Amino acid sequence: MSLPRISIVTPSYNQAGFLQETIRSVIEQDYPNLEYVVIDGGSSDGSVDIIKQYESRIAYWESAPDDGHGHAINKGFAKTSGEIMAWINSDDKYTPWAFQAVAEIFSKFPHVNWVVGFNGYWNSQGAMINAFRHPKNIYDLLVGNDGWIQQESVFWRRSLWEKAGGAINQDFRFMVDGELWTRFFLYDELYALDCVLGGYRIHTENRAIHNHDECLREMTVAIETMREKCPEQTLRIAKKLSRLKSAKRNWMMRHFPLQYLVSKYVWPDLYRSLSYKNLLFHNGEWREGTLPWSI
Repeated sequence: MSLPRISIVTPSYNQAGFLQETIRSVIEQDYPNLEYVVIDGGSSDGSVDIIKQYESRIAYWESAPDDGHGHAINKGFAKTSGEIMAWINSDDKYTPWAFQAVAEIFSKFPHVNWVVGFNGYWNSQGAMINAFRHPKNIYDLLVGNDGWIQQESVFWRRSLWEKAGGAINQDFRFMVDGELWTRFFLYDELYALDCVLGGYRIHTENRAIHNHDECLREMTVAIETMREKCPEQTLRIAKKLSRLKSAKRNWMMRHFPLQYLVSKYVWPDLYRSLSYKNLLFHNGEWREGTLPWSI
C-alpha cells in the first residue's frame, strides 16, 4: 500500500525543557512518508540547539520572531504538501504508533476527513497518566456539552483544511484549534478513533490553564460564528437538545433517563442525527461504527 504523506508542524517558543521529547515523538515514528516542519519563534533558551540536533530529519525549520501561535502554525503549514495534516505543540507528544494507525485509517476509508483519538494526558516527566474516549460532534458545541476536542489527537485531510479556509484564524490567541474545529464541522463529521494517538502534557506553564477564562471567551465567539452558518435543520435539532438539557435541571426530571428519549427506540430520527462516527480495531482490521450521543 502506498502510504500517504503526513505533514506535521511544531510551533515552539522557549520550550527547551520539552522540545526534544516532542521532536523525537514525531521522527521516531519512522514513518517513511513524513514531512516535518518546526517553526521556532526566536527562542533564547537553547531550543535552536535542540532543533539542530535533528535537522537532518526535519523538512524545514526556522527560528525568527512571529506574530503568535496561530501565525507560527500558518507559516509551518505553508511549507507542507502532505495529504494528512496535524500539528503538535512543543510540550506535547505523539504515541509511537500514531502515524501508522492514521495512515491506515485514511487509506481504508476515503470518506473519512478528520479523526480524533482518545484524549491522552502526559505528566511533566513524559509518562502517560490518563486516556479515555471523548467523541464530539457539532451538537455538543451548539448545546454547550463540556469538554474540548483534543488538538494533540486530531488529524485531517488537506482537502478539508482547504474547504475550511486553509489557514488558522490569527485573531484568536489561544483557541486556534477550537476555532478551526468549528469550521471543520460545517463541512464534515468528526470520527472518534479507538486508539491513543497523542496527548496533552500537564505542567506548571500550560498556556490554556493559565488563560482559562480567555479560552472560554474565545470558544464562545467561535461557536456563535459557527452557529450563524449552520443549516436550519442542524439548528432545529440543537434547539430540541437544549430543551432536553434544560429539563434535566428540573427537580421532577432529575432522575428521568432523558438519554432514553434520544435513542433508536423512542426518537430514532434524532438518534441517527446525533450518533458519533466511530472507528475501532476488531478482528485484525479497522471497522466503522457508531457511538450513542450523550446528553
